[in-house]
Amino acid sequence: MKKSVLNIYVITLLLTSSCAQNPPNQVNTPEEIPFTAELLIDEMQIPWGMAFLPDGSLLVTEKSGELVHFKEGNKTNISNVPTVFDTGQGGLLDIALHPAYENNGWIYISYASPEGEGKGGHTALIRVKLTGSSLTDSELLYKASPNTTKGQHFGSRIEFDNEGYVYFAIGERGARDENPQDIKKDGGKIYRLHDDGRIPEDNPFIGTDGAKTAIYTYGNRNPQGLVKHPVTGAIWEHEHGPRGGDEINIIVKGANYGWPLVTYGINYSGTDITDKTEMEGVEPPIHYWIPSIAPSGMAFVTSNNYGNWKGSLLVGSLAFQYLERLEMNGNKVVSREKLMEGIGRVRDVRQGPDGLIYVAVEGKGVYKLVPNN
Repeated sequence: MKKSVLNIYVITLLLTSSCAQNPPNQVNTPEEIPFTAELLIDEMQIPWGMAFLPDGSLLVTEKSGELVHFKEGNKTNISNVPTVFDTGQGGLLDIALHPAYENNGWIYISYASPEGEGKGGHTALIRVKLTGSSLTDSELLYKASPNTTKGQHFGSRIEFDNEGYVYFAIGERGARDENPQDIKKDGGKIYRLHDDGRIPEDNPFIGTDGAKTAIYTYGNRNPQGLVKHPVTGAIWEHEHGPRGGDEINIIVKGANYGWPLVTYGINYSGTDITDKTEMEGVEPPIHYWIPSIAPSGMAFVTSNNYGNWKGSLLVGSLAFQYLERLEMNGNKVVSREKLMEGIGRVRDVRQGPDGLIYVAVEGKGVYKLVPNN
């Protein structure tokens, strides 16, 4: 790494922790915490994704391959969960309900699947139904290929937009120079499907020779946050950078988000990836983190339960083990707060149908943030 670049990186780190003139890069601890964190579900190792059923009960995935149903204080392990490729960052990942779940009963699950040709696995999306304490009616909607034994960057989050399309994310599987910029290959992408797995006719790469036509965006590194904006309906995404350069992006049809051609990060070894942080034809992030917080999980606050939090964006930090609240002004981050400092690796965060915030923490379980007022 060139000395000048190293100096810039060190200066940036100092600014991140101490510069009051750049509030988005300064993360504060609030003087008053408007909630008490109560452990709702205990003894979970890596609770990766959460989804609330209409009766208020909660489905939680364990990366190792278990699906837990928590209802009225009791945990039930759901049977007939798909076999997962549990290695590195892969396993049983996200879970989401169809917007019309009460009418059709569909539940969507992403996971590292060993099915298909070759050793290892790759990210898959299925939909299933819950019958009693068992998954039934499983349908494979998408399976990335080819399988690989690499343990990095499976993604993966699931979200629906206001038109009923389902979006899901797949990381670039540790093949940064092969997958994210190539629309003929899976990985490093956000995908969009009809709810039954059909590929929409207006997807951006329909008609492009050899393209994976489920792709909606490309040039993404390892997205582990995906959420619909409660006002605009736009799909927001966050993804891991390398050493520095985690990003928040607003998903735009057919857009290139640049990895690895542009980044605010460097290699884990300290060497350069590129000297470019912007490029013509590349969609810039609306926010980036230096140093990396390793973001996972993402939720907008729409309730009035936590003082002035309404409109804020919540993001979990795996690296620094806290929940981050980003105060937003439109698409701009205007301030940042650390919450639940030292709680552990925050894997997911959701707002429940009761308007309360639920936080999944590795090695602990699921916390409910009970307002103090």
